Amino acid sequence: MSNITKTITDNIAFIKDEIRQACNYAGVDEAQPNLIAVSKRQEPDRIIAALDAGLRIFGENLVQEASDRWPELKRRYNDIKLHLIGGLQSNKTANAVALFDVIETIDREKIARSIARECEKQDRHPEIFIQVNTGEEPQKGGVLPADLDSLVKYVRDELSLPLVGLMCIPPEGDDPAMHFALMKKLAKRHKLERLSMGMSSDFALAASMGATDIRVGTAIFGERSY
Repeated sequence: MSNITKTITDNIAFIKDEIRQACNYAGVDEAQPNLIAVSKRQEPDRIIAALDAGLRIFGENLVQEASDRWPELKRRYNDIKLHLIGGLQSNKTANAVALFDVIETIDREKIARSIARECEKQDRHPEIFIQVNTGEEPQKGGVLPADLDSLVKYVRDELSLPLVGLMCIPPEGDDPAMHFALMKKLAKRHKLERLSMGMSSDFALAASMGATDIRVGTAIFGERSY
């Protein structure tokens, strides 16, 4: 086992143990959340090390970067599930639908329509999350909480997309707990079973508050290359 693989294997074991302890302490069901390895800007050897360590769920922010990296890896490892966790532009939806198994960042009707057209054209149906801008930050993607009801109705009822959950990125410096609590309330209201929330700095808290999908990059791979 290489040093990189050992380090990443140890990091994964630590993260899973922290999640397990947090869930046990909070009395959350022992079924652990999906651990999504955020692989944006990571070197190929680190991604291979994560695959060798047994991870199969990865998250990418940019469609183009993912398109350059993942088709060959998905041919070699046919059980990989790839999540798009960054913003999506309409002109990238064809590539996104072709490559990703889960799209987490739907936040407006226009992009939902574009995805629905591509799903029909390609006969491919990635799972869909709606991103919620819980902090109502103008510079950040996500539908405002007050507008979520109409977007859920449009995505699920009018477009018949496979909507499975909600995703959020709490504002930096805020207590994430209040954002996670809001997300849990919103998901319950819309009868959505999955919540993508929590990152390297707060994954244990997110798990204890009902996250089903947790996006972790630095805590698995170390600092990114730029």
